[in-house]
Amino acid sequence: MFQQDINEVSSFLFLSSVEVGKHLYWKIGSYNIHGQVFIVSWIVLFILIMLSFAGTRNLQRIPGKFQNFMEFILEFLQDIAKNQIGEHEYRFWLPYIATIFLFILGSNWAGALIPWKLINLSEGELAAPTNDINTTVALSLLTSLAYFYAGLNKNGIGYFLRYIEPTPVLLPINVLEDFTKPLSLSFRLFGNILADELVVSVFTLLVPILIPLPVMILGLFASSIQALIFSTLSAAYIGEALEGHGDH
Repeated sequence: MFQQDINEVSSFLFLSSVEVGKHLYWKIGSYNIHGQVFIVSWIVLFILIMLSFAGTRNLQRIPGKFQNFMEFILEFLQDIAKNQIGEHEYRFWLPYIATIFLFILGSNWAGALIPWKLINLSEGELAAPTNDINTTVALSLLTSLAYFYAGLNKNGIGYFLRYIEPTPVLLPINVLEDFTKPLSLSFRLFGNILADELVVSVFTLLVPILIPLPVMILGLFASSIQALIFSTLSAAYIGEALEGHGDH
């Protein structure tokens, strides 16, 4: 019995090390990149492009079910951008917010629905791109660049006056806030997706028949919420930058 417990613990530790530490590296010049992230990302992007093409290539005045679904997704994304950025500014930023939401949602669902473990790689394993900290940090930095561009494009150098408002005493805190925004975005998404995949993997290891199914369904819901949170916060940061000093 004691030996069986040791074997179960060893299996759990092995599973965890595979999920967190092992990667398929591609060497490009002097850089090592995570190949499994690129593979799954390309698959997700290909599916999104094909769905977009299929949903827009034959638009009808009286839409069918698939066109209705695509229009619902578009209206949903428009509402996110409009509510956070504003009626007059949101259209320019809608492609970015929509792309962020759909890529994160597709990546999260790819990790939750597709049995990547059945595909053997020379090292590491395929998984959701968003369970790699490099992916979530890159997405967060894109959002940081986006809201800096939004603020500077609208308010010019006057955008930086926001750092000393309402009083110059708050300058360090306001500067620190711009560093914590991408950190919180990236680690929230990374932590939630990685934890979800680990929980499903452990349940599958311990009770491989029925118990993991409710956990997987809960994971799909949590994955959708994470995509919504990331895109909504990105839109809110852009909207905040557009308000800027020029509106005071």
